[in-house]
Amino acid sequence: MTLEEAIKTAVQYETRIRDVYLAAARKVSEPAGKSFLKTMADDEQRHLDYLMDRLEHWEKTGKLTLPRLETMVPSNESMAKQMARFKSEISRKAGGDQKRILSRALKVENETSEFYETMVREMTGRNQALFAQFLVIENRHIAAVQMQLDYATKTGYWFDMKEFDME
Repeated sequence: MTLEEAIKTAVQYETRIRDVYLAAARKVSEPAGKSFLKTMADDEQRHLDYLMDRLEHWEKTGKLTLPRLETMVPSNESMAKQMARFKSEISRKAGGDQKRILSRALKVENETSEFYETMVREMTGRNQALFAQFLVIENRHIAAVQMQLDYATKTGYWFDMKEFDME
């Protein structure tokens, strides 16, 4: 796959996951859930803007430059603190909807991350570095969504840590 094709494919993945978050944010009425989904959609939009800018630069110059790619998704530690606040605001009524929404988001985030993993394996140099930075961020997105889903499904895990043990 050429760099141009890879960037265009990444744009498709980022558009898809952004749209999943935007649609979900419209369905969720709780402020904490809506805020989380909107933050995720905004971050995906930033990815799209970055990719489109890199594609335009590539088409004009034939060179790939990599300005710093920022993310709105906080560190895992910060996410844990935010999740503690979010947990107290989840209503039982919204649980089923949240599970469906989060499961869908997790599926699309995983697919996007798998694409970036493939690009990191197949590309070299700056091309590889472009997708490596997206892979790091998408893996943070997966962790954030998984954390939310673990709580919503009450698996006994929260942020990959067992909350309770029956033994």
